[in-house]
Amino acid sequence: MAVGKNIRTYFDGQWHNGDAPIMRAADHGAWLGSSVFDGARFFEGLTPDLVAHCERVNRSAEALLLTPTVATEQMVEIVRDGLDSYAKGSAVYIRPMYWGIDGDATAIVPQQDSTGFAICLEEIPMAPETVSVTLTTTRFRRPVLESAVVNAKAGCLYPNNARMLKEAKSKGFSNALVADALGHVAETATANIFMVRDGEVFTPATNGTFLAGITRARHIKNLRADGVTVHESVLSFEDFHKADEVFMTGNMNKLTPVTALEDTQYQVGPIARRARELYWDWAASTR
Repeated sequence: MAVGKNIRTYFDGQWHNGDAPIMRAADHGAWLGSSVFDGARFFEGLTPDLVAHCERVNRSAEALLLTPTVATEQMVEIVRDGLDSYAKGSAVYIRPMYWGIDGDATAIVPQQDSTGFAICLEEIPMAPETVSVTLTTTRFRRPVLESAVVNAKAGCLYPNNARMLKEAKSKGFSNALVADALGHVAETATANIFMVRDGEVFTPATNGTFLAGITRARHIKNLRADGVTVHESVLSFEDFHKADEVFMTGNMNKLTPVTALEDTQYQVGPIARRARELYWDWAASTR
C-alpha cells in the first residue's frame, strides 16, 4: 500500500508511471519473505548518501542468500534518471528492492541466480521541523543474528516492529523505545535513538541486534566534526529517563526530537537543533 503519491516504478529495465505490479503469487519473496529494501531521500534537489543506500541494499540481498543483480553505480544512475521527472522542490522516498523468485528443491532456500529487482519512487513530504514524538516501552524486543536476519534491511523483520508500534499507540504514545535481547536500549520501532546528558551525546553501541543506520552514522560524524563528544555505549532505560534531550534519526525525516518517554518530559534542546542544522549543511555541500 502506498503512503505517498506520484509514484514511479522501475521494473524489467524501464520506468513505469504509477504503482506497477512487480511480484507474482508464486515468487519466493511473496510467500516465503525473501525481500529486502533500502530507503534514500530526494529533497531540496539533494540525494544525500544515495550511494551508501544503494550499496546497503546489495549487502542486504546477500544476507538473505539472494544475488544482487544491479551494481551500485548502475542503481544510482537509474534512480537519478527516475528523479528527473519530479520537480526540484519535491520530496521523494527512494526504495530499491530485491526479492527471491524461485526456490531450491526444498522451496525454502531462494535460488541465488533468480532475483527480482525494482525501484519505487514515491512522493512523501519531509516532516516539518516542529514535529516531535513521544515514546513508551514495549514487551517486544529486537532479535539476534542467530534467530533473524538482523544484518539486512529485510521485509520479514518489520512485523515485529509493527507489534511494537501497535502496542505504543494503544498506550497513547507515538513510538516505542525498544530493548535488545539483554534488556539494553537498542533503538525505537522505526529509527535509531540518541540521548544527550551534560552536553555529551550517547547512542546505543552496535551489537548486531539492530541496523546501525546510514543517517545515524552521518549524524555521529557531523557532531564529532563540530566538537561534540559522541559515545556509542551500552545504555539502559534509566539512562534515557535521566537524559536532557532525546532524538531519533532515520532516513525518512533525518532527525525527530522526542518530547517524552512515558512520564519523563524533554525539551527540544540545542544539540538536536544543532545536529539537524549540521545535517542540512552537510547535505547542501554534496549538491
